[in-house]
Amino acid sequence: MENNKQTAVEWLIEQLEGDDSKIARVIGLKKYNSLIQQAKAMHKEEILIAYDNGWEAGSYNPEQYYNEEYGK
Repeated sequence: MENNKQTAVEWLIEQLEGDDSKIARVIGLKKYNSLIQQAKAMHKEEILIAYDNGWEAGSYNPEQYYNEEYGK
């Protein structure tokens, strides 16, 4: 089963890498790539934790979980 969903992190990267983007040149390509990989790893960890917490609870309200974890 193929999954072509785009994460928020991937969307942001796509926006930053547009034709006018100079971010990588300003901060350096190595640092830029490192930040991208960090963001992707953090996002993955958030998803895994949310899944585990939901699994353990049997069911949960995703909006409530988000508000409790991230205060938004």
